[in-house]
Amino acid sequence: MLPRELSVAAVLLLCVQSLHGSAFHPVSSHEFTAYRMQQYNLVQQKYGCRGAILGAEARSADEPVLTRRCVIMKVIDFTTEKYLEAQRQNAAAILILLPTNISAVPYDSIQSFMVSESEVLLKEILIPVYVAPEDEKLLIMYEEVKQAAATRTLSIFVRVLRSMVTATAFQMSLSNTAAIKSSTDTTFTTLEGVLPGAEEDAPTIVITAHYDSYGLAPWLSYGADSNGSGVTILLELVRLFQKLFSSPGTKPPFNLMFSLTGGGKYNFLGTKRWIEDNLDHAESSLLHDNVAFVLCLDTLANSDELYMHVSRPPKPDSPIQSFLEQLEEVVSSRFPWVKVGLVHKKINLVESSVAWEHERYSLRRIPSFTLSRLEDPKSELRGSMLDTMSQVDFRKMKRNGIIVAETLARYMYNLSDKGSPKDMQVFKGQLDFHDSRMLSLMSSLTSVPRATQLLDKEPAHILLVNSLEHEFKRYLQQVHRHTFRQDKKDPDITFFDQMNQQIVMYRVKPAAFDLFLGGCIAAYLAIVYYTIQNFDYLYIKLKAAAKYKHE
Repeated sequence: MLPRELSVAAVLLLCVQSLHGSAFHPVSSHEFTAYRMQQYNLVQQKYGCRGAILGAEARSADEPVLTRRCVIMKVIDFTTEKYLEAQRQNAAAILILLPTNISAVPYDSIQSFMVSESEVLLKEILIPVYVAPEDEKLLIMYEEVKQAAATRTLSIFVRVLRSMVTATAFQMSLSNTAAIKSSTDTTFTTLEGVLPGAEEDAPTIVITAHYDSYGLAPWLSYGADSNGSGVTILLELVRLFQKLFSSPGTKPPFNLMFSLTGGGKYNFLGTKRWIEDNLDHAESSLLHDNVAFVLCLDTLANSDELYMHVSRPPKPDSPIQSFLEQLEEVVSSRFPWVKVGLVHKKINLVESSVAWEHERYSLRRIPSFTLSRLEDPKSELRGSMLDTMSQVDFRKMKRNGIIVAETLARYMYNLSDKGSPKDMQVFKGQLDFHDSRMLSLMSSLTSVPRATQLLDKEPAHILLVNSLEHEFKRYLQQVHRHTFRQDKKDPDITFFDQMNQQIVMYRVKPAAFDLFLGGCIAAYLAIVYYTIQNFDYLYIKLKAAAKYKHE
C-alpha cells in the first residue's frame, strides 16, 4: 500500500510545483538612466529634492493610495496638485517620463507642465524626484500601472481578488545607493571680447547674454529659447559688427564689448563676479570708463512682442532713451506687427535675488536694460526641460536679431539725426543674418545640457564653453576668459551630486499574491497529508462506492 500512497503524494506535489513555477516564472529586468531633480542651496535658501534613494513599487498618480510607492507620471499628467498630493501621502518617489519628441506633445500640455515645473522648483521636497526619457519598456510599465489604477471603479472584492490572482507590479530600485554629497567648488566662466571704436576715448556699449540653462533636472535642461536664443543672436551680432568695425570708413565712434556669462540661472552670479572683477580689482577696464549702456539679451526665440526691461525709467536724451526711440522706429517701419513695450521694475534691495541680468549692472550704477520677448521675469519659459529646439521659431528669432542689430546701428551711427529713411536697412547682402549659421549655433548650444553644475566638470560641456571662446576669438580683439571660483568657506551656491542614476525596474507579484499562493500551497499540502494518513479508509470508501455503482 505504501507505493500507492507515495504515488498519490507525488502527483499532488507536482501540481503544487506547477502552480508555484508558473507564478514565479523569471522575467527580465530593465535598467534605465534617470535624472534627479535640482538640488542646491542659494543664499541660505534650499531648493529642489533632498532625497535620492529609491526602492518602491510603481503606482499611477491616479491611485488613491500612494504611500511608500513610486508615483509614475507622464508630462501630460504632471500637475502641481498631483505633485503635492504625492508629497502629502509620503510617496517613496516620483518618476516623470519625458517624451523623446517634445514637438509631438500638445501645446497646452507643454504650457501646463512648464507652469507646474516652475512652481515645484520654488520649494524643497524631501522625497526623490526623477525624470527619465521614455522608452518602450517604460511606456509598457506606465500603461499597465495606469490600467491597474482604472480598476478602482470596480467593487473592493473584485479589485482585491484581481490584485491577488492576476496583477503584477513593477519594483523600482537604484543601482547606486551612495549618500548625497554637497559641492561648493563650482566655477563661473565669463568670456569677453572687444571691437575698438574709431576714437580713443569712445564710449562703450556692452552686449551680454548668459549661456547656462535651467530646468527640473539639470541633465535634461537644454535651454533653447532661454537663453540659447540670446547667445545665438549675440554671436551673430559679433560677426556682423566685426565687418563694420574692420573698415575705417564704417567704424563707429563707440567701443563694442561682448560678454557671455555663466551662472545666469542662479542669481546671475557669474555676471556679479565679472562686474566686481572689472570695477573693484582691475586697474583698467572699459566698465571703468564711459559706458553708454549695457544691453542684455534674454529669451528671444519666439513671439511678436519685445520688451525693454529697466530698473529705472530712462531720462530724456539719455543713451537708453535714445536707443528705445530708435527701437520703436525700426519696429514701426519694418515690423509693425511687433509690439514694443517698456517695463519698469524697481530693484528691491531687501530681496537677495535679482530678476534680470541688467539689475546686476544697475546695482553698480551702470546704465543697463534687458531685451526679451517676455514681460514677466518669473515666466515659466525661462527655465524648463521642455525648452528645446522644438520651441524655437527661427524666423522670429532672426527677426528679433535684425531688430537689435538695426537699432544698434542707427544709434551708433546717429542715422536718425542724419536724415536717413526710417526703413533703411544696414544689415543686408553680405551683412545679412545667416540662417545656416544661426541654426548651427543653436544646434551646438542645445547639443548638451548647459546647467551650471555641469559646465565645468563634464568633458562635453567644457568643450561647449571652449567653442564659444573660439567664436569670440574669430571676430573680436582682447578676448579674455575669466574663471571665478567660490569661497568654499562662504559659498554663494552649493550643489549636490547623485544627479544621474541607474534605476532597475523588474516585475513582481504583489504581496497579496504571496499570501494567496501561500494559502493554496498550504491547502494542497493539507490534502496530501490527509490523503496519506487516511489512505486505507479512503481506498475502502472509494472501492465500496465503485462496487455499488457497478451493481
